[in-house]
Formats: sequence, structure tokens, C-alpha cells
Amino acid sequence: MKAWNKRALLGAAALVVSGTAWSQAKSTADGIAEYRKMLEDGNPADLFEAKGENLWKQKRGPKNASLDQCDLGKGPGVVQGAWVELPRWFADTGRVQDLESRLLTCMETLQGLNAAEIAKTPFGRGEQANMEALAAYVSAASRGLRMNLPQTHREEKVMYELGKRAFFFRGGPMDFSCASCHGEAGKRIRLQDLPVLTRNPGDGVGFAAWPAYRVSSGELWSMQRRLNDCYRQQRFPFPGFASDVTIALGVFMGVNAKGAESIAPSIKR
Repeated sequence: MKAWNKRALLGAAALVVSGTAWSQAKSTADGIAEYRKMLEDGNPADLFEAKGENLWKQKRGPKNASLDQCDLGKGPGVVQGAWVELPRWFADTGRVQDLESRLLTCMETLQGLNAAEIAKTPFGRGEQANMEALAAYVSAASRGLRMNLPQTHREEKVMYELGKRAFFFRGGPMDFSCASCHGEAGKRIRLQDLPVLTRNPGDGVGFAAWPAYRVSSGELWSMQRRLNDCYRQQRFPFPGFASDVTIALGVFMGVNAKGAESIAPSIKR
């Protein structure tokens, strides 16, 4: 066989193989999308949301009190619309707080629970499992609303800049940063597209999709847990639960998501 014929046959074979691989990848991605679509009418996160509503209203802790007077930024006991404006500045604590850190404050001041002990509890256990259910309940009350984090207080602006620096900070054995995965378009991990979080990634994407039910683990993940896992993937030491750096990252991503529709709690692979 002549050399040019061999080259032509090899080229044709390569096209067939690559085309087949592309078709299979597309088919798998479509299958995942269809699976998520099927779950929309029976999102397992609904169970966590129902548990969270019960926890919100239930009298618990040493003070035998509910969270009905917890102020998430919209006034005592007001849940609707709170999630799409968090993290934000709170005068009573003198801090910018995200949902989980604010819930910690309410659980300690209203119910008498130990916030430090809860922060040290592993995800998915004890009061941390309750925290994730409460996050599902609160975020669901803002489903369909647009992200609108405030940037009027000086400390909110400071936390945005801190979050921006943390987002682009590279380090660890892999020299990764948040921006390594979420800083430019067209990136993915396996079959999962990675949204660009330096700007509004679109409705129901990125920050506006969390908390979320993780199909891969069968658990509800809050934003704090999602960020903790990002640090694990970067081979960084885990940040403290509700630490300033995780809250600052939430401010950075949340402000960048301004105008995006919240679909939390959503479904993720």
C-alpha cells in the first residue's frame, strides 16, 4: 500500500474514533441533564427543606427557643428574600456574615447552643446536619428571586476585595486557585461544565444554585461545605467553618452574580 493511502486511512480512522468519543461524551452529558430534569419534580432537597422549616419553628437548646426571631437581614423572623442578600453586614455582631455564620449567631443567642462546638462538628453530623437543613429552608424561601447582595457598608466592600484576592490566590502543591477552575470559559471537570464566577454566570448557575442536593453523595451541601470541598480539591488546608475567608469568597461570588435567579436548593451531580 502506498504511503499516502496509509496516511489517509489512519486519518479517517482517527476521525471515526474521535467522533465516536465525542458522541459518547455528549450522550453521557445529555443523560445527566435528563436525570436532573426528571428529579426537578421530586427534588430530594425538598426533604431537607421540610426538615429545616421544622427546625426553624421548633423550640430547642438550653433556652428552649425557636429561631422565629432570628434576623437574617430582613427583620426578625423574616425568611423570604433573605438568602439573595447574603452575605451582608450585621450591626449587632459588627461583622459581614453569610447564611451559616448568621444561623450560628441565632442558634447561640436565641437557643443557647454552642456556636464554637457546632463550627467544629464535621459536615453532615449533629447540628451541622441541622445547619444544612436550615440552609435549604432559608434559601428555598428566595427561590425565583434575583441575587442582590448589598455593597453599601464599608465592610461589605472590604470583604468583596478580600474575596477577590482569595479567589485568585494560587498555592498548594498543585499551584491552584479558585480561578484555575472558575476564571475562564470552556472549562470542565469530567462531564461537569465549570461556570465563570468572576462575572454573572447566568440564571441558576454558580452561587445562585447553592445550597444543592449532591446526587453523587446523596447529601444536601451548603455553600460552606461546597467551599470546603473546593479547598480540598486545591489541596489546601481546610478553612474554618464560617471563617472570614469563606464568607469573603461568598461576597465576591454573590456580588458578581447580581441579577441571577436563585434556584436553591438545586440538584448537582
